[in-house]
Amino acid sequence: MAKIRNVLPSDAEELSNIYRYYVEKTAISFEYTAPDENEMKQRITEISTSYPFLVIEEHGTVEGYAYAHAFSSREAYRRSVEVTIYLRHGMERQHYGTLLYDELERQLKEIGVHNLYAIVMYPGEGSVEFHEKRGYTIAGKLTDCGEKFGRLWSVVYMEKHI
Repeated sequence: MAKIRNVLPSDAEELSNIYRYYVEKTAISFEYTAPDENEMKQRITEISTSYPFLVIEEHGTVEGYAYAHAFSSREAYRRSVEVTIYLRHGMERQHYGTLLYDELERQLKEIGVHNLYAIVMYPGEGSVEFHEKRGYTIAGKLTDCGEKFGRLWSVVYMEKHI
C-alpha cells in the first residue's frame, strides 16, 4: 500500500532521479539541466520550511512527489500557491497523483491557502486532463512562451479554489 509522508533531505537523490527524466526527455519542465542531489536538497529545505512537500512511496521506493510554493512574494498573494507534482516515469495512472494532491490540498487548507495554481504544458501529456479531473480550470494561456528541444511550447495557468 502506498504511503504519503513529508519529504526528507535524504530523499533528494530519488527526487532528483525522478525529475531528471522530465528535464532531459520532455518539455514538461522548462529547465535545461536537471538539479543534482545537492541542488534538490536545497530546494527541499527552502520549500518545506514554509509549505507542504510530500512524497509517496511504495515498498520503500519513492514513486513521486508534490509540493506547494509561493505564487508570488507579495503579501497580498499569501493565500495563493503554485503546486507541482512529478511521478516516476511509468508510474502514471496508478492513482499516486490523486493521493498526493488529496493530501497536499488537505494540508494547504489547514494553513489557510485558498487558491491553487498549476502551470501546465499545453497541449500536454495528460497533465491538463489530470488537473481538470481534480477540479482545476484553465485561467489563461501563454502561447509559445518556452523554447526547448528546438521548438516553442505553450503553457496554461490552471486554478482551483479550495
